[in-house]
Amino acid sequence: MGGFFAVASKEDCVFDLFFGTDYHSHLGTRRGGMAVYGKDGFNRSIHNIENSPFRTKFEKDLNEMSGNCGIGCISDYEPQPLLVRSHHGTYAVTTVGKISNTDEIVEQIFSHGNTHFLEMSGGDINSTELVAAIINQKENIIEGIQYAQELIKGSMTILLLTPKGIYIARDKMGRTPVAIGKKDEAFCAAFESFSYLNLGYKNHRELGPGEIVVMTPESIVTVAAPGKEMKMCTFLWVYYGYPSSSYEGISVERMRNNCGKLMAKRDNVKPDVVAGVPDSGTAHAVGYSNESGIPFSRPFIKYTPTWPRSFMPTMQTKRNLIAKMKLIPVHDLIQDKSMVLIDDSIVRGTQLGETTEFLYQNGASEVHIRPACPPIMYSCKYLNFSRSSSEMDLITRRVIAKLEGDRAGDEEVLARYADPDSAEYAAMVEEIRKELGFTSLQFNRLDDMIDAVEIDPCKLCTYCWNGKE
Repeated sequence: MGGFFAVASKEDCVFDLFFGTDYHSHLGTRRGGMAVYGKDGFNRSIHNIENSPFRTKFEKDLNEMSGNCGIGCISDYEPQPLLVRSHHGTYAVTTVGKISNTDEIVEQIFSHGNTHFLEMSGGDINSTELVAAIINQKENIIEGIQYAQELIKGSMTILLLTPKGIYIARDKMGRTPVAIGKKDEAFCAAFESFSYLNLGYKNHRELGPGEIVVMTPESIVTVAAPGKEMKMCTFLWVYYGYPSSSYEGISVERMRNNCGKLMAKRDNVKPDVVAGVPDSGTAHAVGYSNESGIPFSRPFIKYTPTWPRSFMPTMQTKRNLIAKMKLIPVHDLIQDKSMVLIDDSIVRGTQLGETTEFLYQNGASEVHIRPACPPIMYSCKYLNFSRSSSEMDLITRRVIAKLEGDRAGDEEVLARYADPDSAEYAAMVEEIRKELGFTSLQFNRLDDMIDAVEIDPCKLCTYCWNGKE
């Protein structure tokens, strides 16, 4: 994933830009960047934040950069913002999203005269550079952004800083959010709406799917109207979003409480305690506890001061190691306890299996696992929340392959395994339970999870659970 923050102010914007961008640090730990425009022109800074937080790396820049307009980003992958000189003039650009048809677009741009792209260390082309190349195919920036939104398969939100203002374009289907904040003599734009509240901004509005605006210190002007169709990523509420965030008027914490409540209504186990895998499972567990009357407990504590989020390192072995090292047991809250343990999801299964074994080793008598979303059946092709090299990385697909053999990839077969009322689904869940060593396993249902969001279901993307676009 990744996060962004932008400011257009009549005063110097760097303080707000620095802290607003820093508030997105939960969305990535690879690269951070800021670009500003002021009386001395453009100024940009990018740092590697893998081993040190954004705030630490950019403190010096806070004192050295100045300008009235700026954009900042937290990125899992490519260095950005980029400074680009083209027939549009010089601009800075940053993006959040995923391009699934990179090779096709690159060949098309080569055929129109573009001579080269710079490769990153892994051999990939910087997605933000590719977006800039697409924009530069057209006569003006607005047409260029619209062309990018049409050409890109996947999802792409774009922030483009010019001397005259900041172009902000939400991705075509609204899979990720863009929230606008306002205060005296300034506007801001953010992925996470909570990021500007402590900076004195009030909620102004959210951009619609595919909407393009120009933000200046004086105004937000729509230059391309929003589309009517939206497919927002449901996983933002389930996992990615910060608890104090709100999307489409529904807060992350509220949705997760709703999830836990609905899960409890369908459950029949009677454990001693309910616990959540910190941090994203905690609110789900609180909702479950409140509905069931079973006490909420914190049998282990997440040690976060010096560890990044566990899914961020490139190597799976490092992710697993960090996830394990972060969890510190509270032995007296585990010993001889039967517990329901709620996590946001099961993807590969490795970490939750190790967490369960960790609880048994510390004296738990039973560990009933309750993921807050349905079994993940498909790798996300719209956002970078799971960059699996193969769908066989998913524990569901490995189990289905074990049960079905050569037929495991057939869409009809997968549809049966995604149906929570089918015999195939029950067999898959039982196989996962045995493989990971859980006392029992019961996934949240898709219909309940959608109800927990409390917005029109047709506005939500559920592709990773049911394969429906």
